[in-house]
Amino acid sequence: MSAVDPHGGQPVLFAGAATGEAKGAMILVHGRGADARDILGLAEYFGRPDLAYVAPEAAGHTWYPNRFLVPVEQNEPYLSSALGVIAGLVADIGKAGIGPERVFLVGFSQGACLALEFAARNPRRYGGVFALSGGLIGASVRADNYSGSLAGTPVFLGCSDVDPHIPLARVKESSAAMAALGGTVTERIYPGMGHTVTGDEVEEIRKVLATVA
Repeated sequence: MSAVDPHGGQPVLFAGAATGEAKGAMILVHGRGADARDILGLAEYFGRPDLAYVAPEAAGHTWYPNRFLVPVEQNEPYLSSALGVIAGLVADIGKAGIGPERVFLVGFSQGACLALEFAARNPRRYGGVFALSGGLIGASVRADNYSGSLAGTPVFLGCSDVDPHIPLARVKESSAAMAALGGTVTERIYPGMGHTVTGDEVEEIRKVLATVA
């Protein structure tokens, strides 16, 4: 593991169609303490075997060491390395002929935070961005940290109102920031839910995937 790029060279797991033949691709980003195989298991619930599913794995099962609410410097170089992993996968998928408008970013917990942060820092028209229990990264959400346009990208944020790891205020701030970047945002707050993925969230993802013929 490199001190500069701690997630460089980590495993990447694949499922579904080969990228050269797929109608689209989904990058699935796992949470703290989990691994690529865990998050890749979601693919079977989407009903789209014609998509390529790509799941990177964090070094030590953690994308960054501290909470996502601390100043970003306190999570470096891990945060930049993690965002670089996603950027590399988007580029590789593009080389296989799948443009970003057919790339879907899905993350849970730490992975949700990364999916949102990557899309906000690299705005363009994606197939969709789905943050399952997560928010934008940093001590605060500042609109001047981001520029560009998501060009109508469907963005979904789902979270409990009492999630012990994700403050409700940060979810709402993140929704507003993604909307300001031109995302078509759906926010779904689930009363009393634990830190988990729900069937309703899976269904929301399926609805957006249905737009890819």
